[in-house]
Amino acid sequence: MFVKSFSHLIELTKEKKANKIAVAAADDAEIIEVIYQAESINLAEFILLGDIDKMRTIISEHNWNIRAELIDEKDHKKAADLAVDLVVQGKAGTLMKGMLHSSVFLKAILNKDKGLNIGKHITQISVLEKDNGEGLRFITDCAITVNPDLLGKKEVLENAVGLAHKLGIKIPKVAVLASLEVINPTMQDTIDAAVLSKMSERGQIQGCIVDGPFAFDNAVSFEAAKAKGISGQVAGNADIIVVPNLTVGNTLTKSITYIAKKTVVAATVGASVPIVFTSRTESIEGKLLSIALASYVS
Repeated sequence: MFVKSFSHLIELTKEKKANKIAVAAADDAEIIEVIYQAESINLAEFILLGDIDKMRTIISEHNWNIRAELIDEKDHKKAADLAVDLVVQGKAGTLMKGMLHSSVFLKAILNKDKGLNIGKHITQISVLEKDNGEGLRFITDCAITVNPDLLGKKEVLENAVGLAHKLGIKIPKVAVLASLEVINPTMQDTIDAAVLSKMSERGQIQGCIVDGPFAFDNAVSFEAAKAKGISGQVAGNADIIVVPNLTVGNTLTKSITYIAKKTVVAATVGASVPIVFTSRTESIEGKLLSIALASYVS
């Protein structure tokens, strides 16, 4: 099913059998409010791990009807490990980060003895809507991969292609970004982009069309691409944008969120199950959409 927009994603997720999500360090009012809202529209079911007395107090003070199972575990590392165990045991289908440090959460996921680490590179994808119900656009990696080399960018790219397929984009168009749209031998990002494009052309990257290097404007704007004399199936119409490093991805995502005022949803992929891995500053709407996205593709 081709997902046209975030509202369409919510509708499709509600039609599915409810996915169960284990939330590590859920003893926070905003996290529990997100759970309450998600349960109220049948987005998912939950198991909440954290300080049980604190969770009960928050629920009582707000008079929220929470159906989730509550498990008492105050230690954040143990809560994250237990959440992973619940997924491994089949008692939950997805993990969600509560109010704990990202490094603690990721360490539990990457534990090779647990079974969620399937040897793939775990990456973060920022998802936003195209205009007029034309589908979703992906920017990656914006939160985990710091400074990928050529093969790292290939892994980041392929993870995003996998998510795009699950959201109904059969042959996603991938733009690999650099500072400019021509190959410059002194700028490695332009060389990496060109090599990835050639790898796609020769079948070393499959299920998508890759082109680059692109600057951001001519990756998403037909007018900008035309003005620069750039043609091809990807020019001005990219479904996936692969950024050169985390600084670019993080800055781009936050600019879209805080300056352009567009909703951006975080998806974390590369483990054996979908992961809801949102920033502690993420809005309630953003967290709900991340839950919907993880539930839909699980």
